[in-house]
Amino acid sequence: MLPYFFATYRPLIAFIGVLTAFGATCLLLSKCSGLLPKDQGRDFAVEGKKSAGKPRGAGIIFVLVFAVAMLLFADLSLELCIYLMLVVIEMLTGFFDDTADKPWGELKKGILDLIVAVAVALTYLQYNGSTIRFAGKELVLHPVLFVICAVVLVWASINVTNCADGVDGLSGTLVIITLATIYVIDNIRAAGSEFSFPILLFIVCILGYLWYNATPSRLLMGDAGSRAMGVFISIAVLKSGSPFLYIPAAFVLIMDGGLGLVKISLIRVFKIHILKNTLTPLHDHVRKKLGWSNTQTVFRFAIIQIVISLAAVYMLLL
Repeated sequence: MLPYFFATYRPLIAFIGVLTAFGATCLLLSKCSGLLPKDQGRDFAVEGKKSAGKPRGAGIIFVLVFAVAMLLFADLSLELCIYLMLVVIEMLTGFFDDTADKPWGELKKGILDLIVAVAVALTYLQYNGSTIRFAGKELVLHPVLFVICAVVLVWASINVTNCADGVDGLSGTLVIITLATIYVIDNIRAAGSEFSFPILLFIVCILGYLWYNATPSRLLMGDAGSRAMGVFISIAVLKSGSPFLYIPAAFVLIMDGGLGLVKISLIRVFKIHILKNTLTPLHDHVRKKLGWSNTQTVFRFAIIQIVISLAAVYMLLL
């Protein structure tokens, strides 16, 4: 009965679901922001002290709205239910860190991220196999190799997205462009029908958050939002069947948040120092060294990502 209902009224259900998710996100953020923990500011970040006192951890609201909207308006398979649960789990790990008196250590967060990454990789392998698209061809990877690569992708996406969250409106805007790129490419290939609607719902929930996070922001998503966005991006890329799509679709996120991870890793593991005159994340560098305002940073980073995304879409059409 339910499959028939969803198949018959899918356009109407999708329309109502998108509007409901956006409206509920805006309403709950407006009414419940006072219940969230207050940010303490960050001395190490450019203009980090300006965030002190703002509600933090708003990701718990827009991610839970997304989860409820999925339960109400999406035709859920067991695979999608597992992904939804993992997104919520990753959000909760971030929220508990947001509310902790003492921030969680890197090891603790890294282990939790690894557990979620392994769960995502194994779930995808179970329901979709280990075939990927690359350079117009389909490649069948050994399951073990596929799981290792998928775990790296998920873990990297979580941490890159988290590190890119530091300017009002920046990470949310970049994630929306990234997800929209995946959505368009999926539908061009007619490969993303099952995951297209979840992408749309997640985008409108982020838009609801951005309503209050635009400069000057009234609240912050915290790790609850950034870590959930990171794992969702990785799932969307995996479901596209083209894991390498992550590179062009999230290029600015990777450069902004990923350079710092690479820089720190090289120092700690190999004692190699690179980019000595470059602040990381890059959004700190362009604001402190180049004098960009927060608004200029968001717009210019978004413009760069849109150009790269359009080039990727056009290349696919050739």
